[in-house]
Amino acid sequence: MASAPIIVLANAEIRDEFIMEGMQRLRRGASAGDVAEFIACAVEDDPEEHTVGYGGWPNILGEVELDASFMDGATLRAGAVAGLKGFRHPISVARQVMLRLPHVLLAGEGAARFAIEIGAERRDMLSPEARAAWQQRIAEVVQHEEEDAITLTVRALVERRGSDTMNVIVRDGVGDICSAVSTSGIAWKYPGRVGDSPLIGAGNYCANRYGAATCMGLGEAAIRVGAAAQAVMLMRLGWSLEAAGREVVCQLSTLLGESNAADHMRRADWVRILLMDAAGNVGAFATRPGLSYKVQTADDPWPITREVVCPA
Repeated sequence: MASAPIIVLANAEIRDEFIMEGMQRLRRGASAGDVAEFIACAVEDDPEEHTVGYGGWPNILGEVELDASFMDGATLRAGAVAGLKGFRHPISVARQVMLRLPHVLLAGEGAARFAIEIGAERRDMLSPEARAAWQQRIAEVVQHEEEDAITLTVRALVERRGSDTMNVIVRDGVGDICSAVSTSGIAWKYPGRVGDSPLIGAGNYCANRYGAATCMGLGEAAIRVGAAAQAVMLMRLGWSLEAAGREVVCQLSTLLGESNAADHMRRADWVRILLMDAAGNVGAFATRPGLSYKVQTADDPWPITREVVCPA
């Protein structure tokens, strides 16, 4: 039986060398799951990526809270963690939730307990650069002592930082698809805020028979429309990848509306969605122009950067 075309689809912020190493592993016969986890772990270790893993922007209290999800398209099994603190690779913990527990999502103290029990590597995830940025932002928004976290969060979010979630979808030589999503979330968020990244169906969904989708940008919007699952289900119903992507992004655009400085939920925000169909066709769609993504196949010497489709 002929091998299926192998593909790595990722957000454009991921370094080429991470994607290329993942492709090398696929060429040697590695599984989609192992390669998706490898690429995600590499991004989580990258101190220059301030929306994922080590060096990620902290919440309003200066704590780095990490969210991640992992889904296996062959079985529809999934695992996720939310609000995980102090562990080097949240994506690996999420995958182990999928493999070891009869659950999908662990949060907060439960996620940390599980990480300890499986021997996950601990790490202080607040880098010196991220700490300095947080201290500067706090100095800018604090107007008097005893202000609560709600007030500080809303004030701090006038300047939005942190939407470039780590997204990767991998198809291996036997045709299996796996998707991985990892993020530190929006900078200066309220403690315990969870976006779409660890929510299967919102920020991540993957099924061999129909395709896969992952999201980045304002997670609250992706949650409200069930963006990832909806895109895959439209392809299940016979819609083309292009039509499914455009439909979901149009719904997201309606939610986001125009930039509105008076509404912290609609302040210059965007969502980008990556899609792969069951045949291995890929694309990406966004609520604003100028964004991009990367794709590499077995025939490509390096990842190719493409612009997203932004429906008018």
